[in-house]
Amino acid sequence: MHHATDNRPGLLLAMGPGVAEDMLADHHRDRLTALTRTDPHLIAHDLAAPAPPVAAALAAADVLLTCWGAPPLTAEVLDAAPRLRAVVHAAGSVKHHITDACWERGIAVTSVAAANALPVAEYTLAAILFAGKHVLRSAQRYEELRADHSWRRELSSAGNYRRTVGIVGASRIGRRVIELLRPFDLRVLLYDPYVDVAEAVALGVVCTELDELCARSDIITVHAPELPSTRHMIDARRLALMEAGSTLINTSRGSLVDEDALLPELVSGRLHAVLDVTDPEVPPADSPLYELPNVLLTPHVAGSLGNELHRMTDRALDEVERFAAGLPFADPVHPGALNHSA
Repeated sequence: MHHATDNRPGLLLAMGPGVAEDMLADHHRDRLTALTRTDPHLIAHDLAAPAPPVAAALAAADVLLTCWGAPPLTAEVLDAAPRLRAVVHAAGSVKHHITDACWERGIAVTSVAAANALPVAEYTLAAILFAGKHVLRSAQRYEELRADHSWRRELSSAGNYRRTVGIVGASRIGRRVIELLRPFDLRVLLYDPYVDVAEAVALGVVCTELDELCARSDIITVHAPELPSTRHMIDARRLALMEAGSTLINTSRGSLVDEDALLPELVSGRLHAVLDVTDPEVPPADSPLYELPNVLLTPHVAGSLGNELHRMTDRALDEVERFAAGLPFADPVHPGALNHSA
Protein backbone atom coordinates (compact mmCIF):
# COMPACT_ATOMS: atom_id res chain seq x y z
CA MET A 1 0.00 0.00 0.00
CA HIS A 2 1.25 3.49 -0.86
CA HIS A 3 1.16 6.34 1.65
CA ALA A 4 -1.11 9.34 1.25
CA THR A 5 1.92 11.34 0.12
CA ASP A 6 2.63 9.51 -3.13
CA ASN A 7 5.98 10.39 -4.66
CA ARG A 8 5.59 8.02 -7.59
CA PRO A 9 5.65 9.83 -10.96
CA GLY A 10 2.52 10.45 -12.97
CA LEU A 11 2.54 8.56 -16.28
CA LEU A 12 0.24 8.60 -19.29
CA LEU A 13 0.20 5.95 -22.00
CA ALA A 14 -0.05 7.46 -25.52
CA MET A 15 -0.21 5.21 -28.57
CA GLY A 16 -2.38 4.17 -31.49
CA PRO A 17 -5.70 2.33 -31.14
CA GLY A 18 -5.25 -1.35 -30.32
CA VAL A 19 -1.50 -1.07 -29.67
CA ALA A 20 -1.71 -1.23 -25.88
CA GLU A 21 -3.66 -4.47 -26.06
CA ASP A 22 -0.75 -6.06 -27.93
CA MET A 23 2.02 -4.47 -25.88
CA LEU A 24 0.73 -4.75 -22.30
CA ALA A 25 0.09 -8.04 -20.54
CA ASP A 26 -1.57 -8.05 -17.12
CA HIS A 27 1.81 -8.22 -15.36
CA HIS A 28 2.92 -5.08 -17.24
CA ARG A 29 -0.13 -3.19 -15.99
CA ASP A 30 0.59 -4.44 -12.46
CA ARG A 31 4.16 -3.19 -12.77
CA LEU A 32 2.96 0.22 -13.99
CA THR A 33 0.60 0.46 -11.02
CA ALA A 34 3.48 -0.28 -8.65
CA LEU A 35 5.90 2.16 -10.32
CA THR A 36 3.60 5.11 -10.99
CA ARG A 37 0.41 6.80 -9.82
CA THR A 38 -1.22 5.85 -13.10
CA ASP A 39 -4.40 4.26 -14.37
CA PRO A 40 -2.78 1.60 -16.59
CA HIS A 41 -6.02 1.22 -18.55
CA LEU A 42 -6.24 4.87 -19.66
CA ILE A 43 -4.76 5.12 -23.16
CA ALA A 44 -4.44 8.44 -25.02
CA HIS A 45 -4.85 8.27 -28.80
CA ASP A 46 -5.32 12.02 -29.26
CA LEU A 47 -3.44 14.64 -27.27
CA ALA A 48 -4.37 17.67 -29.39
CA ALA A 49 -8.04 17.55 -28.39
CA PRO A 50 -8.12 15.02 -25.53
CA ALA A 51 -11.18 13.85 -23.64
CA PRO A 52 -11.38 15.22 -20.06
CA PRO A 53 -9.83 12.14 -18.35
CA VAL A 54 -6.90 12.18 -20.78
CA ALA A 55 -6.48 15.95 -20.41
CA ALA A 56 -6.31 15.57 -16.62
CA ALA A 57 -3.79 12.73 -16.87
CA LEU A 58 -1.68 14.72 -19.36
CA ALA A 59 -1.62 17.73 -17.03
CA ALA A 60 -0.39 15.51 -14.18
CA ALA A 61 2.07 13.42 -16.22
CA ASP A 62 5.78 13.47 -15.43
CA VAL A 63 6.47 10.89 -18.13
CA LEU A 64 4.74 9.62 -21.26
CA LEU A 65 4.94 5.97 -22.27
CA THR A 66 4.52 5.94 -26.05
CA CYS A 67 4.49 3.34 -28.79
CA TRP A 68 3.42 2.98 -32.43
CA GLY A 69 0.79 5.51 -33.45
CA ALA A 70 1.67 7.94 -30.67
CA PRO A 71 0.30 11.43 -31.38
CA PRO A 72 2.85 14.19 -32.14
CA LEU A 73 4.10 16.05 -29.08
CA THR A 74 3.66 19.55 -30.43
CA ALA A 75 4.28 22.76 -28.49
CA GLU A 76 0.53 22.97 -27.85
CA VAL A 77 0.44 19.45 -26.41
CA LEU A 78 3.44 20.23 -24.22
CA ASP A 79 1.75 23.42 -22.99
CA ALA A 80 -0.97 21.14 -21.63
CA ALA A 81 1.66 18.97 -19.89
CA PRO A 82 3.54 21.39 -17.61
CA ARG A 83 5.02 18.61 -15.45
CA LEU A 84 6.32 16.48 -18.33
CA ARG A 85 10.03 15.63 -18.04
CA ALA A 86 10.47 12.45 -20.04
CA VAL A 87 9.16 10.29 -22.87
CA VAL A 88 9.76 6.52 -22.88
CA HIS A 89 9.10 5.04 -26.33
CA ALA A 90 8.28 1.33 -26.27
CA ALA A 91 9.27 0.88 -29.93
CA GLY A 92 12.03 1.99 -32.31
CA SER A 93 12.17 5.34 -34.08
CA VAL A 94 10.92 8.44 -32.24
CA LYS A 95 10.87 10.63 -35.36
CA HIS A 96 7.13 10.31 -35.82
CA HIS A 97 6.10 11.94 -32.54
CA ILE A 98 9.10 13.68 -30.91
CA THR A 99 9.21 17.28 -32.18
CA ASP A 100 11.71 20.11 -31.88
CA ALA A 101 9.54 21.48 -29.06
CA CYS A 102 10.45 18.42 -26.95
CA TRP A 103 14.17 19.08 -27.28
CA GLU A 104 13.71 22.82 -26.72
CA ARG A 105 12.03 22.10 -23.40
CA GLY A 106 14.76 19.71 -22.29
CA ILE A 107 12.52 16.66 -22.19
CA ALA A 108 14.53 13.44 -21.84
CA VAL A 109 13.71 10.80 -24.44
CA THR A 110 14.51 7.09 -24.54
CA SER A 111 13.62 4.34 -27.01
CA VAL A 112 13.78 0.55 -26.89
CA ALA A 113 15.12 0.41 -30.46
CA ALA A 114 17.81 -1.97 -29.22
CA ALA A 115 15.16 -4.50 -28.21
CA ASN A 116 13.35 -4.16 -31.54
CA ALA A 117 16.65 -4.67 -33.37
CA LEU A 118 17.00 -8.22 -32.06
CA PRO A 119 14.20 -9.95 -34.02
CA VAL A 120 15.07 -8.02 -37.20
CA ALA A 121 18.63 -9.27 -36.94
CA GLU A 122 17.41 -12.82 -36.29
CA TYR A 123 15.17 -12.69 -39.39
CA THR A 124 18.13 -11.36 -41.38
CA LEU A 125 20.44 -14.13 -40.16
CA ALA A 126 17.90 -16.75 -41.22
CA ALA A 127 17.46 -15.04 -44.60
CA ILE A 128 21.23 -14.93 -45.18
CA LEU A 129 21.76 -18.60 -44.34
CA PHE A 130 18.72 -19.73 -46.35
CA ALA A 131 19.81 -17.60 -49.32
CA GLY A 132 23.31 -19.06 -49.25
CA LYS A 133 21.90 -22.59 -49.04
CA HIS A 134 19.42 -21.92 -51.90
CA VAL A 135 16.62 -23.15 -49.65
CA LEU A 136 13.77 -21.35 -51.44
CA ARG A 137 14.92 -22.61 -54.83
CA SER A 138 15.36 -26.22 -53.72
CA ALA A 139 12.00 -26.27 -51.89
CA GLN A 140 10.22 -25.08 -55.04
CA ARG A 141 12.03 -27.64 -57.21
CA TYR A 142 11.16 -30.42 -54.76
CA GLU A 143 7.49 -29.44 -54.92
CA GLU A 144 7.71 -29.41 -58.71
CA LEU A 145 9.52 -32.77 -59.09
CA ARG A 146 8.11 -34.73 -56.12
CA ALA A 147 10.76 -37.37 -56.71
CA ASP A 148 14.36 -38.29 -55.98
CA HIS A 149 16.82 -36.08 -57.80
CA SER A 150 20.52 -35.35 -58.11
CA TRP A 151 20.41 -32.48 -55.64
CA ARG A 152 24.17 -32.22 -55.11
CA ARG A 153 24.72 -31.62 -58.78
CA GLU A 154 21.83 -29.17 -59.19
CA LEU A 155 22.79 -27.25 -56.04
CA SER A 156 26.54 -27.31 -56.62
CA SER A 157 26.68 -23.49 -56.31
CA ALA A 158 24.88 -23.51 -52.93
CA GLY A 159 26.44 -23.36 -49.49
CA ASN A 160 27.56 -20.91 -46.82
CA TYR A 161 31.28 -21.72 -46.71
CA ARG A 162 33.29 -18.55 -47.32
CA ARG A 163 30.39 -16.82 -49.01
CA THR A 164 30.60 -13.01 -48.94
CA VAL A 165 27.89 -11.04 -47.14
CA GLY A 166 27.63 -7.27 -47.57
CA ILE A 167 26.09 -5.24 -44.73
CA VAL A 168 24.77 -1.82 -45.74
CA GLY A 169 24.64 0.29 -42.57
CA ALA A 170 26.19 -0.33 -39.13
CA SER A 171 22.95 0.55 -37.38
CA ARG A 172 21.86 -1.26 -34.22
CA ILE A 173 20.40 -3.94 -36.45
CA GLY A 174 23.40 -4.02 -38.79
CA ARG A 175 25.76 -4.43 -35.83
CA ARG A 176 23.62 -7.19 -34.33
CA VAL A 177 23.64 -9.01 -37.70
CA ILE A 178 27.44 -8.74 -37.77
CA GLU A 179 27.56 -10.21 -34.26
CA LEU A 180 25.24 -13.09 -35.20
CA LEU A 181 27.32 -13.90 -38.28
CA ARG A 182 30.57 -14.37 -36.30
CA PRO A 183 30.24 -18.14 -35.72
CA PHE A 184 29.92 -18.81 -39.47
CA ASP A 185 32.61 -19.20 -42.15
CA LEU A 186 31.56 -16.06 -44.01
CA ARG A 187 33.38 -12.99 -45.26
CA VAL A 188 31.60 -9.84 -44.11
CA LEU A 189 31.90 -6.50 -45.87
CA LEU A 190 30.46 -3.27 -44.47
CA TYR A 191 29.47 0.01 -46.03
CA ASP A 192 28.84 2.81 -43.55
CA PRO A 193 30.29 6.31 -43.97
CA TYR A 194 30.33 6.80 -40.19
CA VAL A 195 32.52 3.75 -39.46
CA ASP A 196 36.30 4.12 -39.73
CA VAL A 197 38.86 1.38 -40.33
CA ALA A 198 39.71 0.93 -36.64
CA GLU A 199 36.06 0.42 -35.71
CA ALA A 200 35.59 -1.97 -38.65
CA VAL A 201 38.52 -4.06 -37.36
CA ALA A 202 36.90 -4.13 -33.92
CA LEU A 203 33.64 -5.28 -35.51
CA GLY A 204 35.48 -7.97 -37.48
CA VAL A 205 34.41 -6.68 -40.91
CA VAL A 206 36.07 -5.10 -43.92
CA CYS A 207 34.94 -1.57 -44.80
CA THR A 208 34.29 -0.91 -48.50
CA GLU A 209 32.57 1.65 -50.66
CA LEU A 210 29.00 0.75 -51.61
CA ASP A 211 29.85 0.05 -55.26
CA GLU A 212 32.55 -2.40 -54.26
CA LEU A 213 30.27 -4.06 -51.73
CA CYS A 214 27.60 -4.58 -54.40
CA ALA A 215 30.12 -6.05 -56.82
CA ARG A 216 31.80 -8.41 -54.33
CA SER A 217 28.90 -9.70 -52.21
CA ASP A 218 26.93 -12.89 -52.77
CA ILE A 219 24.27 -11.60 -50.38
CA ILE A 220 23.57 -7.94 -49.57
CA THR A 221 21.46 -6.95 -46.59
CA VAL A 222 20.25 -3.37 -46.08
CA HIS A 223 20.21 -1.81 -42.60
CA ALA A 224 20.64 1.91 -43.28
CA PRO A 225 18.16 4.50 -41.95
CA GLU A 226 15.52 6.16 -44.09
CA LEU A 227 16.91 9.62 -44.86
CA PRO A 228 16.81 11.90 -47.92
CA SER A 229 20.42 10.86 -48.59
CA THR A 230 19.63 7.13 -48.51
CA ARG A 231 16.61 7.16 -50.84
CA HIS A 232 17.25 4.70 -53.69
CA MET A 233 20.83 4.13 -52.52
CA ILE A 234 20.46 0.68 -54.09
CA ASP A 235 19.70 1.96 -57.59
CA ALA A 236 19.83 0.54 -61.12
CA ARG A 237 23.57 1.06 -61.46
CA ARG A 238 24.37 -0.69 -58.18
CA LEU A 239 21.94 -3.52 -58.89
CA ALA A 240 23.75 -4.03 -62.19
CA LEU A 241 27.03 -4.37 -60.26
CA MET A 242 25.65 -7.38 -58.36
CA GLU A 243 26.71 -10.78 -59.68
CA ALA A 244 24.04 -12.94 -61.31
CA GLY A 245 22.45 -15.24 -58.74
CA SER A 246 23.16 -12.97 -55.77
CA THR A 247 20.51 -12.03 -53.22
CA LEU A 248 19.31 -8.67 -51.92
CA ILE A 249 17.71 -8.62 -48.46
CA ASN A 250 15.81 -5.55 -47.28
CA THR A 251 14.41 -5.32 -43.75
CA SER A 252 14.98 -1.56 -43.43
CA ARG A 253 12.67 0.66 -45.50
CA GLY A 254 11.40 0.11 -49.02
CA SER A 255 12.54 3.55 -50.18
CA LEU A 256 16.22 2.59 -49.85
CA VAL A 257 15.89 0.36 -52.92
CA ASP A 258 14.78 1.63 -56.33
CA GLU A 259 12.02 -0.91 -56.83
CA ASP A 260 11.41 0.12 -60.44
CA ALA A 261 15.01 -0.85 -61.12
CA LEU A 262 14.89 -4.00 -58.98
CA LEU A 263 11.78 -5.52 -60.57
CA PRO A 264 13.33 -6.18 -64.01
CA GLU A 265 16.33 -7.82 -62.33
CA LEU A 266 13.97 -10.11 -60.42
CA VAL A 267 11.60 -10.82 -63.30
CA SER A 268 14.55 -11.86 -65.46
CA GLY A 269 15.76 -14.16 -62.69
CA ARG A 270 19.21 -12.58 -62.62
CA LEU A 271 18.89 -11.57 -58.96
CA HIS A 272 17.07 -12.97 -55.96
CA ALA A 273 15.47 -11.03 -53.11
CA VAL A 274 14.13 -11.34 -49.58
CA LEU A 275 11.91 -8.32 -49.04
CA ASP A 276 10.21 -7.59 -45.72
CA VAL A 277 9.64 -3.96 -46.77
CA THR A 278 8.65 -2.48 -50.11
CA ASP A 279 7.79 0.89 -51.62
CA PRO A 280 4.83 1.25 -51.33
CA GLU A 281 4.65 -0.71 -48.10
CA VAL A 282 1.99 -3.03 -49.55
CA PRO A 283 2.76 -3.73 -53.22
CA PRO A 284 -0.12 -3.39 -55.70
CA ALA A 285 -2.23 -6.54 -56.03
CA ASP A 286 -0.83 -7.17 -59.51
CA SER A 287 2.83 -6.80 -58.46
CA PRO A 288 5.10 -9.62 -59.68
CA LEU A 289 6.70 -9.66 -56.22
CA TYR A 290 3.88 -11.85 -54.90
CA GLU A 291 4.50 -14.66 -57.38
CA LEU A 292 8.14 -14.58 -58.49
CA PRO A 293 9.86 -17.85 -57.52
CA ASN A 294 13.12 -16.04 -56.71
CA VAL A 295 11.48 -13.61 -54.23
CA LEU A 296 10.54 -14.21 -50.62
CA LEU A 297 8.08 -11.42 -49.76
CA THR A 298 6.90 -10.94 -46.18
CA PRO A 299 4.56 -8.24 -44.79
CA HIS A 300 6.97 -6.18 -42.61
CA VAL A 301 7.15 -8.85 -39.90
CA ALA A 302 10.90 -8.93 -39.24
CA GLY A 303 10.53 -6.55 -36.30
CA SER A 304 8.95 -7.38 -32.97
CA LEU A 305 5.87 -9.54 -33.32
CA GLY A 306 3.75 -11.65 -30.96
CA ASN A 307 5.59 -12.38 -27.73
CA GLU A 308 8.56 -10.28 -28.91
CA LEU A 309 6.43 -7.20 -28.23
CA HIS A 310 6.60 -8.00 -24.53
CA ARG A 311 10.41 -7.75 -24.62
CA MET A 312 10.03 -4.14 -25.78
CA THR A 313 7.50 -3.43 -23.05
CA ASP A 314 9.80 -4.99 -20.44
CA ARG A 315 12.68 -2.78 -21.58
CA ALA A 316 10.46 0.32 -21.62
CA LEU A 317 9.26 -0.35 -18.07
CA ASP A 318 12.89 -0.80 -17.01
CA GLU A 319 13.43 2.78 -18.21
CA VAL A 320 10.30 3.97 -16.35
CA GLU A 321 11.72 2.32 -13.24
CA ARG A 322 15.01 4.20 -13.72
CA PHE A 323 13.09 7.46 -14.12
CA ALA A 324 11.06 6.77 -10.96
CA ALA A 325 14.31 6.11 -9.06
CA GLY A 326 15.86 9.37 -10.29
CA LEU A 327 18.41 7.58 -12.48
CA PRO A 328 19.41 8.55 -16.04
CA PHE A 329 18.01 6.46 -18.87
CA ALA A 330 20.06 3.43 -19.92
CA ASP A 331 19.45 4.11 -23.61
CA PRO A 332 18.75 7.82 -24.18
CA VAL A 333 17.93 9.30 -27.57
CA HIS A 334 20.04 12.32 -28.50
CA PRO A 335 18.64 14.84 -31.01
CA GLY A 336 21.89 15.05 -32.97
CA ALA A 337 21.88 11.31 -33.65
CA LEU A 338 18.51 11.51 -35.41
CA ASN A 339 20.19 13.09 -38.46
CA HIS A 340 21.78 9.74 -39.34
CA SER A 341 19.60 7.15 -37.61
CA ALA A 342 16.18 5.63 -38.08
